[in-house]
Amino acid sequence: MNLILLTPQDCPQINTAILTGRRLQHVLAIHQAQVGQTLRVGMVNGLMGEAEIIWLDEQELHLHFNLTQPPPAKLPLTLLLALPRPKMLKRILQTVATMGVERLVLMNSYRVEKSFWHSPFLQPEAIRHELIVGLEQARDTVLPEVILEKRFKPFVEDRLPRLSANTLRLIAHPIAEQLCPRTVNQPVTLAIGCEGGFIPYEVDLLAQQGFMPVELGERILRVETAVTALIARLF
Repeated sequence: MNLILLTPQDCPQINTAILTGRRLQHVLAIHQAQVGQTLRVGMVNGLMGEAEIIWLDEQELHLHFNLTQPPPAKLPLTLLLALPRPKMLKRILQTVATMGVERLVLMNSYRVEKSFWHSPFLQPEAIRHELIVGLEQARDTVLPEVILEKRFKPFVEDRLPRLSANTLRLIAHPIAEQLCPRTVNQPVTLAIGCEGGFIPYEVDLLAQQGFMPVELGERILRVETAVTALIARLF
């Protein structure tokens, strides 16, 4: 946790926060903090700055904070991700937040198991928790936008054209003829399949919307590895 994230609910008064639970335990165990010590803090979807500990015991942490620094800029990236296995999803949500992705669309595809859509990890609070963990790692405060799309064809044909307008549109595909570009200087919409990738029909439907298949090389990567590698290559 390189940044302690605050919410308006933590703040009973202006510039004062009271923390309990996971954040308190982190400060006690990792920072071994004492009254008067300074911590890095940020307001969710807001500014960052520093906070002084004004009260600390095993039940509560009281902070007086001053927020003046803007968070780091988001990557101009919309990531279309076929819904992965729930345990992998947790790690990917953290990665997406840490790397600064602006928008994540969790979408259906032929190889997505129907049971994945009933996972408790897709509950809004569960998604938010994993994103918060990723932001804490990156010293960022701005949550990525997360959209759930349970029907592939209607999403691709009806909503994706507007969502991906004026962006470079790419599909990660292991048998593509073209390598993924490096260090692009424009917004990107990137589609990544689940384990096994997109089926040919899905690739064709995305191609009809202007998406170009690209690959990373001869190796077939796990989804979570491909997400990290592709984002790092593009930006």
